[in-house]
Amino acid sequence: MAIGMNDLKTGLTIEYSNSIWRVLEFQHVKPGKGAAFVRSKLKNLRTGAVNEVTFRPGDKFEQAEISTRPMSYLYAENDGRVFMDTETYEQINISDDNLQEALKFMLEGMEVKITMYGSEVLGAELPSTVTLKVTETQPGIKGATATGSGKPATVETGATITVPDFVNEGETIIVNTEDGSYKGRA
Repeated sequence: MAIGMNDLKTGLTIEYSNSIWRVLEFQHVKPGKGAAFVRSKLKNLRTGAVNEVTFRPGDKFEQAEISTRPMSYLYAENDGRVFMDTETYEQINISDDNLQEALKFMLEGMEVKITMYGSEVLGAELPSTVTLKVTETQPGIKGATATGSGKPATVETGATITVPDFVNEGETIIVNTEDGSYKGRA
């Protein structure tokens, strides 16, 4: 379905410039002189790159039909990960290149949503928070509060996040998967 600049909205996925893009934000601009235009920020779903694009009144593009399928992460294999569709029990291997940021917080057995464009895998959507065990950090400081500057900690997936000074090795914490921030103890 062909759409124009006035149909843009946040979260919409479009086919533009030979790739698949998600609209992160947009702004209609009506200058005092000249035609109106739309200034937008788009994320390339294949590469993860974010670009600012200006659309003019005559610009047309196709809406991309993106689907998500609930899958369970089973195990790592060579340069990819094996997932099982929770509805059909079909197993697929997804390249690590397509999973990018999701790998930081993915544990075996975790339920994720795999984003697809036709039969092409674009990525994985994790739950908004995950519970992970701290495998390495400096010893906790007695009497430390959550408002301190924090310290680096490595979690069981290998990701490094900043945690408050009172968190010790071996503790289980809650991590925000969108920005990798510490949310609290589990």
